[in-house]
Amino acid sequence: MNPLFIQGNLVDIRNKTIYTSEIEVFKGQIVSIKKIHEDKNFPYILPGFIDAHVHVESSMLVPSEFARLAVVHGTVASISDPHEIANVCGMEGVNYMIDNGKQVPFKFYFGAPSCVPATPFETAGAEITVQEIHDLMERKEIVYLAEMMNWPGAVNRDPEVMAKIDMAKRYGKPVDGHAPGLRGELAVQYASAGISTDHECFTLEEALDKVKLGMKIAIREGSAAKNFEALIDLMDDYPDMVMFCSDDKHPDNLAVSHIDELVRRAVAKGKNVFDVLQAACLTPIDHYKLEVGELRVSDPADFILVDDLINFRVQKTYIGGRLVAAHGTTLIQKADNPIINNFQALPKKEQDFQISAKGSTVRVIEALDGQLITPEIQGEILLENGFAVSNVLTDILKLTVVNRYQDSKPAMAFIKNIGLKSGAIASSVGHDSHNIIAVGVDDRSICQAVNELIAVKGGVVAVDGDKTMVLPLPVGGIMSAEDGYEVAKAYTAIDLMAKEMGSTLQSPFMTLSFMALLVIPDLKLSDKGLFNGKEFTFTDLFL
Repeated sequence: MNPLFIQGNLVDIRNKTIYTSEIEVFKGQIVSIKKIHEDKNFPYILPGFIDAHVHVESSMLVPSEFARLAVVHGTVASISDPHEIANVCGMEGVNYMIDNGKQVPFKFYFGAPSCVPATPFETAGAEITVQEIHDLMERKEIVYLAEMMNWPGAVNRDPEVMAKIDMAKRYGKPVDGHAPGLRGELAVQYASAGISTDHECFTLEEALDKVKLGMKIAIREGSAAKNFEALIDLMDDYPDMVMFCSDDKHPDNLAVSHIDELVRRAVAKGKNVFDVLQAACLTPIDHYKLEVGELRVSDPADFILVDDLINFRVQKTYIGGRLVAAHGTTLIQKADNPIINNFQALPKKEQDFQISAKGSTVRVIEALDGQLITPEIQGEILLENGFAVSNVLTDILKLTVVNRYQDSKPAMAFIKNIGLKSGAIASSVGHDSHNIIAVGVDDRSICQAVNELIAVKGGVVAVDGDKTMVLPLPVGGIMSAEDGYEVAKAYTAIDLMAKEMGSTLQSPFMTLSFMALLVIPDLKLSDKGLFNGKEFTFTDLFL
C-alpha cells in the first residue's frame, strides 16, 4: 500500500488557525502534517461533519444506503438512535442496523434505545428490556443511551428509567435527552437525573435554560422539525455547548444536503467559522468519545476537502484514508441488504373508518409546518347520516392510526393543515411505534390507502381517484433496501403527488409520520385513541 498525500489549507479548529499543509496518509491513518508553500488554488481541508442525532430509519434507507448519500455532503459519522426499527423488531432490528452499517466505510455510532415501546399508550412490535440495554452497553458499537423520551419517568425517578440511566453511567456512556418545552424545576430534575443533551428545544429561551443545566443542545434541521433559526444564536455565547443534527431526514432532502447545509447557513449568519466547525465536527467527538479523526497526526484519516469556507461545497470525502465521495458522486458500492419485518395487519373495510357522531364540535390536531408540536384546537365537522366526516372547505380532515401488529379497529381523529383537497395519503412510518397512519377526505380513499400498505407490508402511498402511487418500504415497513438515489426519486414523485392533491406542507409524509408521536405535546393519535401529550392521558374526540 502506497502513502496518500493531500495538499490544501488545513483548518485547525481547536487552535483556530489555518495553514497550508501536506497531509500524509498511510494505512488509514494520518502519519504526518507538513507546512508547505501557499497556493490560492488549494482547497480547504476540514475534519468530516458529524450528525449528532439522527434516526437513520427516517431516511427510509438502510444504513449502508444512508451512508452512500451522506458522504457526498461531507458527513463521515453519525450518532444514530435505532429506536425506530427497535420498536418494530426489537433487538433483531438493532442488530440489523449495526450489521448493515458495518458493510460500508462510514462511522455509525449507535445508541441503546431507552424507550421501546415509547409509551404504554400505543402498540409497538417489541420491547427493549433493562437486561437488553445492559447487553448493548457492553458492545463497542453502542456509545450512548439513546434519547430518554420518558421525561416524567426521569423527573420522578421511576425505578426502571433510572436503572437504564444508571446502566449508561456504569459504562461511562452519555445519556441523550428528549424533553420538548420542558423548563423550570422540571428541567432541573430532568437534567439532574443524568441527561446530557437535548435536540427538542424549539425556543432560544428553553435552550438557554438547558445549557445552564449542563446539557448540550443539538440544533435540529430535519425534513419536518426545523429549529435552526430559533436556536443558532445560542452559538454566540455557548459555542462549546452546541452540535448540529438532522434527527429525521427524508431521502429526497438527504440527496440534496446534510450537516453541510447547517454549516453554510450558520456562517452566512455571521457566526464564527471556527465555532461553527466545532459544532459540526468536534463537539460530538468530545461528547460521545468517538474514534473519528480531527486532522491530527496519528488520527484516523477522516476529513473532507471543500472549495471555500463560505459555500462549503465538498470536493472529496475521506474516511479511514479511503476516498468515499468525489465531486458530488458517492464512491461507496451498494451493499447486500436483507429484509426483516413485523407486519400482521389484515385488510380493512370502508366502514371501519366511520365515526359515529356525538356532536359537531371535536378536538382537532393542529399540524404546524416545520414543527413537531401539535396544539389542540376545536373544530366543527360535517355530519352525514349520523357520521362525522372530513370538511375539505375548512381543512379539517379525518385521521386514522391502524395497528399493524395485530388485527384491531382503527383509531380515528381529525386534523387541520394537511390541506388535501382529494384522496388520501398513508404511511407505515408512524413514530414511534410505526403503525399505519393515514389522512384523507373520504373513507373510501383512506381505506384504499391503508390496504395498499397492508398489501406491500409497509411503505408510503398516495391515492387520488384512479391514480395510486406506492413506495414500498419492506425493511421493517420503514426502510427500503434499494439504491438510495432511486428511493429519493420515488419519494420525490410521491411527495409531489401529495402536494398536487392540495397539501401545502413542506414535507407532507414526514409531518404525517409524527402525528402518532405521543411524547410530543399537545394532541396526538395512537392506535389506542386520541391522546393528550401534556397530561399523558387519553382524551375524548367530541366536546
